[in-house]
Amino acid sequence: MHAQPSLAPPLLGQLRGFLPGLMLCATIALAATFVSEHYGGPQFLYALLMGIAFHFLADTPKCQPGIEFAAKKLVRMGVALLGVRIAASDVAHLGLAGVGALAGAVVLTIGFGLLLARLLRLPPALGLLSGGATGICGISAALAISSTLPATRENERYTLLTAIGIAAFSTLAMVLYPLLVSGLHLSTAEAGLFLGGSIHDVAQVVGAAFMISPQVGDAATLAKMFRVALLMPVVLALAVHAGRNRGSGGGARNGPLMPVFLLVFAALAAANSLGWLPASAVTVGSELSRWCLVVSIAALGVKTSLEKLAELGWKPIALLSGEAVFVAGYMLLVVTLMRWFAA
Repeated sequence: MHAQPSLAPPLLGQLRGFLPGLMLCATIALAATFVSEHYGGPQFLYALLMGIAFHFLADTPKCQPGIEFAAKKLVRMGVALLGVRIAASDVAHLGLAGVGALAGAVVLTIGFGLLLARLLRLPPALGLLSGGATGICGISAALAISSTLPATRENERYTLLTAIGIAAFSTLAMVLYPLLVSGLHLSTAEAGLFLGGSIHDVAQVVGAAFMISPQVGDAATLAKMFRVALLMPVVLALAVHAGRNRGSGGGARNGPLMPVFLLVFAALAAANSLGWLPASAVTVGSELSRWCLVVSIAALGVKTSLEKLAELGWKPIALLSGEAVFVAGYMLLVVTLMRWFAA
């Protein structure tokens, strides 16, 4: 009798094929984390820039499979695990006005991004990516939104450009916005709402807010986490739209109408909101999510060609800066109106 061929050798061979590229991206992520923790600065930006330095390995047969896996699969795992950071009970502390203002910031910034991209004659995908990243939660949102778009080199390049721009503008906001808060004499609640509603990435929100005080830090983090929670309905709407396009012959990605990573995100958010997840599980899930996203952004950096990005010109910079000014101006208007009505 002949023994049945085992599935282990092919699977093992596939894993071995991923290993060199994954180890490269993981090493870059570790280096970026070390620099960020010991010398300050945004972890994602360091991972991107260090990854770009290793672009010469992007097309090597040994590294390419692992790099592609990290760039396309790990990002979905990271976004799915973001669900452990969402709790419905937190929303009550914001109040109806705060919830409405933050939801408006997300919707209006995405709309403004699409409109400005059209005025600048840029692709709608870039306006969607940059508007979503600016309005929701920075690079994590850009990666999540990108996963619902057609898998083309152009969209990959737009995602990379958005990630680089978001990291830069978010860091700039972290430095400048606390000065603006002090200059305008905003209260703790007003400062928290403004910083949590206008700065792109979670890490930069925390950094900027805790520069002022722990109380502002708590208020800003709460506002920011509500924006993160809005990632789910936005990505859900885009996934449904992509599924309809696929059904009508559009160029969307192949796959289920509802991506599995989004279902996991929703399930984890629901479980955390119901109190089913212990604090240790939330901590581990958040940390694992962060590492998946850092390794993924390192992989995207390795795939980045500066020559191709340079070909995009000044318009994307104008788009990203316009969106940053828009959401900051909107949140300042909200804070001013809330102060006026409270008087």
